[in-house]
Amino acid sequence: MSKRNIKIVKDELQPESVELLAKSIVQVADGFQRLLDSSLNQRALIVLLHDGIGQSHITKAQIKLVLDNLPRLKAWYVRPDTK
Repeated sequence: MSKRNIKIVKDELQPESVELLAKSIVQVADGFQRLLDSSLNQRALIVLLHDGIGQSHITKAQIKLVLDNLPRLKAWYVRPDTK
């Protein structure tokens, strides 16, 4: 399996809109919540991610830390719509 290199081009003159960033954060948090609600438990997910990452310096504890905080993304970075 070949690794894909993802190139991110940041345009200083036309940065991403706040709305797009907020929508992306909400989608990540909601998607992860659906994953947690599935039959796959967190331990299995950590093992799959650790194995899928391959030979890197990312530990299972670091993966667990990220997974534990993903559901909190909305609360940290997105204000509720008050319209």
